[in-house]
Amino acid sequence: MKFINYLQSITGVGIYPLISLLIFFVFFTALSVWALKADKSYISFMKKLPFSGSEQE
Repeated sequence: MKFINYLQSITGVGIYPLISLLIFFVFFTALSVWALKADKSYISFMKKLPFSGSEQE
């Protein structure tokens, strides 16, 4: 039995791609809004964070 047959047997399976798209869109939009409204000094601090301090190898 092929995988598509399992999906066709699920009632209302067409809603899952729509829900997935909606979750992705909401997450991407929220992340974009946060990035645009974030304090620029915080962004600058986080950008330099991995390189700050002494170099220990």
